[in-house]
Amino acid sequence: MTPIFLGRDAKGQPSALELRMSNRHGLIAGATGTGKTVTLQRLAEDFARAGVSVFMADVKGDLSGLAQVGQPAGKIQERIAELQIPGYQNRAYPTVFWDIYGKKGHPLRSTVSEMGPLLLSRVLNLNETQEGVLQVVFKIADDQGLLLLDLKDLQAMLTWVSDNAKELKSEYGNLSPQTLGTIQRQLLVLSESGGDIFFGEPTLRLEHLMQKDFSGNGVISVLDATQLMTDSRVYTTFMLWLLSELFEQLPEVGDLDRPKLVFFFDEAHLLFKEAPKALLEKIEQVVRLIRSKGVGVYFVTQNPLDIPESVLGQLGNRVQHALRAFTPLDQKAVKVAAQTFRQNPEIDTEKTITELGVGEALVSLLDHDGKPTPVQRVKVAPPESRVGPLTDAERAERVSRSPLAGQYEPMLDRESAFEMLKKRQQELAAAAAQAAPEAAQPAPKPRASQRQGVGEAFVKSAARSIGSQLGNQIIRGVLGSIFGGGRKKSGGFGGLF
Repeated sequence: MTPIFLGRDAKGQPSALELRMSNRHGLIAGATGTGKTVTLQRLAEDFARAGVSVFMADVKGDLSGLAQVGQPAGKIQERIAELQIPGYQNRAYPTVFWDIYGKKGHPLRSTVSEMGPLLLSRVLNLNETQEGVLQVVFKIADDQGLLLLDLKDLQAMLTWVSDNAKELKSEYGNLSPQTLGTIQRQLLVLSESGGDIFFGEPTLRLEHLMQKDFSGNGVISVLDATQLMTDSRVYTTFMLWLLSELFEQLPEVGDLDRPKLVFFFDEAHLLFKEAPKALLEKIEQVVRLIRSKGVGVYFVTQNPLDIPESVLGQLGNRVQHALRAFTPLDQKAVKVAAQTFRQNPEIDTEKTITELGVGEALVSLLDHDGKPTPVQRVKVAPPESRVGPLTDAERAERVSRSPLAGQYEPMLDRESAFEMLKKRQQELAAAAAQAAPEAAQPAPKPRASQRQGVGEAFVKSAARSIGSQLGNQIIRGVLGSIFGGGRKKSGGFGGLF
């Protein structure tokens, strides 16, 4: 397949990314204002034209311009003429807009069970002890077939576990009411900050991220993250959840001639900031193995040092924009960044990193044999779509005529843990009320082995009733989320863009 044209080096030679190597992941790095966003936009276009679907988070609001025809002028027009870009033409790209809050795109939701206890603990900022208790609560819900779909389900589950901690202790260990109360308070904070909007149904169907238009172009999914970025912990956890869902649900496909999907993880340094060792190990595992599912992951950040070495070593395709070296710490960062490239005797990599202009980058890509090419100084080709955001009216118009319009907007609230526990509690209360008149009559005293408390009876009754309805225990994946799920497949977007 034709390689992706990224730009030209100082000798006028093209710098191109082999499509069959693009699922070996990549890194786009550089200081603020050096051209990372434009490079990101250009790569998204290139992948889309090659029939590869793209998912990207728009943290600054600039990437929505992908949906509008570009009108280059000034320096951009000069760059186009200078680089003699093969097949360049100004055009719009098939784009679907998403927004967790449902304001600037289709709502994008997960269920509590799909998020899983490990990632949810990160969102709630729980300590190790609290995370352990939450893991047990999920275990109890799984054992009894209780679906945790939204936050009220989890609140109900925590309340029930707290009320029945004594009866549950023999099987699940000590469950401190104080710790359970702390988790509940954190849930309330999350709910007030918009968590009740994100957790629920209908949840995202992954096939909606991997569609093509009638011309065979990959559809670009743009998540508006301008509001989401106000809480970086929630942003990174959501992105990691989505990555883990792709890892768990997509089948093994080996090395394809091109990826099914390219996933751009912007502001990637926030993902690894203060992440516990256990989570870092899970991230490394997902990044290492997800390429066999046909997914390429590209981290976008300011400095390669933001990425742990265990992950950085798996990023074969690298685009390094300028770094600034104003302090001794900056100078050290530049030196380390230069050492991550395969060296080119014709280029002083360390010096060049600080001299790059806007729209220039040091580039090393994997060749057709999977080996990194020597680093080159490259002028990056400008995008064909608009550089800059859509207006609110333009965005609203595109969302309204999206092929997914109306599929995610109405929230569903089917029977789950909250309703099931409430029903069991009502049944138990009715049974207790019916038994009250009988208890007033003298009766033989039962043997101690036959006695059980109301709470214990509730636990056993709920387990029998719910377990019989849903059967086997839920299976959880590498990051603690459930997977499988029997999601329905949808048709393509042919003719709708």
